[in-house]
Amino acid sequence: MTQPYDIILRNGLYFDGTGATPAAVRHLGIRDGRVTTVSATALDETGCPSVIDATGRWITPGFLDMHTHYDAEILAAPSLSESVRHGVTTVMVGSCSLSMVCSDAEDASDIFTRVETVPREKVLPLLQTRKHWSTPAEWVRFVRRQPLGPNVMSMLGHSDLRVATLGLVRATDHAVVPSEAEMQQMEKVLEEALDEGFLGLSTMCLKWDKVDGDRAWSKSLPSTYARWRELRRLNRLLRQRGRVHQGAPNAANPLQVTQYFHQTLGLLGKPLKTTLIALFDLKGNATTRPLAKFVSWAANLLGGNFRWQLLPTPFTVYADGIDVVFFEEFGAGEMALDLREQVERNKLLQDEQYRRNFRKFYGEKLSPRVWQRDFGDALVLDCPDAQLVGRNFADIARERGIHVVDLFLDLVVEHGRALRWYTTIGNHRREVLEKMVTDAHTLITFSDAGAHLRNMAFYNLPLRFLKMVYDSQASDRPIMSLERAVWRVTGEQADWLGVDAGHIREGDRADIVVLNPAAFDQDLNAVHWAEMENFDLQRLVNRNPGLVEHVLINGRVAVDNEALVPALGRQAGFGTFLPAL
Repeated sequence: MTQPYDIILRNGLYFDGTGATPAAVRHLGIRDGRVTTVSATALDETGCPSVIDATGRWITPGFLDMHTHYDAEILAAPSLSESVRHGVTTVMVGSCSLSMVCSDAEDASDIFTRVETVPREKVLPLLQTRKHWSTPAEWVRFVRRQPLGPNVMSMLGHSDLRVATLGLVRATDHAVVPSEAEMQQMEKVLEEALDEGFLGLSTMCLKWDKVDGDRAWSKSLPSTYARWRELRRLNRLLRQRGRVHQGAPNAANPLQVTQYFHQTLGLLGKPLKTTLIALFDLKGNATTRPLAKFVSWAANLLGGNFRWQLLPTPFTVYADGIDVVFFEEFGAGEMALDLREQVERNKLLQDEQYRRNFRKFYGEKLSPRVWQRDFGDALVLDCPDAQLVGRNFADIARERGIHVVDLFLDLVVEHGRALRWYTTIGNHRREVLEKMVTDAHTLITFSDAGAHLRNMAFYNLPLRFLKMVYDSQASDRPIMSLERAVWRVTGEQADWLGVDAGHIREGDRADIVVLNPAAFDQDLNAVHWAEMENFDLQRLVNRNPGLVEHVLINGRVAVDNEALVPALGRQAGFGTFLPAL
């Protein structure tokens, strides 16, 4: 007698995650966490305790999110439910040189909290009470014990590695060069991480991201202080193992990307898998996208293995007062953000010389930049003065007869962080973005899930991309096939990273999404406030009712009729640690 299935998904449009097999109506049988059967005919439902009718729905592999900052949240709320509810079944932590593996609790907190804007007063006590590891092997053992929601894969963060080796103060000192013994120690730890299945190393060259705490306040992240000879030695280990270097070039020096270009080629040897943050169509710099595309084209043509990370949606940034990361790209903004106390900031913002410097920067249009320097392209979202809500700063300034910079700084002094505003800095032209997502040298990722609580992390990023492609099917020139679109957020990333995920063929692990394409007719860019589980905080999230109906992780139902199951994040058996193959 045939053993009953644990779960049957019947009559859904099935995408296997390869991008090569045409989608077709199929019936799937799940047993012992695996896809046992994919059939064109109905399966025997006798004895099966759970049958999901997927008529009119898509059955796809669970989505991958290979750029998150869940490193702290995985300790306190391992369900990572904000991603799971949108069909994400595998996440990667350790991005942007930030992991919580090697360094002690205070160091790990200080290199993470200001960058990712998760309050230090929440993260530091969490690490002090729950972090009992200091090596990659110990961290992996911890993660394997956690009742994970999604599967977890990880990079080793270079800032984390550097601080654990040099100490926070020395790791953020330009004059300090690691000794030979210290370099050997970093290599030893990286080798252990690769042995344990870490996907590679993440580094950072962007100077904006700053350290929290008292010991190295407002220093750039430790990874930015490393010389390239240090990175070359670590890259040698990645190249030998076929693992990945994730990096972020310095936005103030676009030509710095050539150093990554050189590394990915490997000269006459093995190429280094390299993924950089990020390919954008910036409002403020029309040269960035063509230069980035040329670099990736040339690198791969010459034998490299290079991918840009690409956010497939407009890049909208929310800010409270003057607290916004792109102000770090110029001296006047950096000076204000270096001051913690509102009284000190207000004194600076009212200084006429400071204002002249700010106006001078605002008027410069040729220097390298990310922000488009246009307060007329920024809308007030919330303010104690309700008459300002919904208006842009330039219109308000004209009405009051003052320079827009003075208007902005006056409002910040008057209202502080209660002045909430937003602007879109890139990926704003739909026709350009549609071309960008077809670029074979990109990976559809960069959600930043788990970070930027009052800014925006793109928890539903794969759904936004699928909606873009789905909507294009009604046009004369669809962007790509639906099969290819599903592959781009599932099997493509899994195969490039080298992990067992992204496919739901017979024998594959049953990480599955059942979604209703009719619900793509809603605005997936809409944002909402929701509680951050076990942190006593509110954060901006997405909510897409009617779209993702069911999610299976390792053959267990994690989302049932749009509702998170109570066991998620509380019981083992859903996600697991996914090592590099």
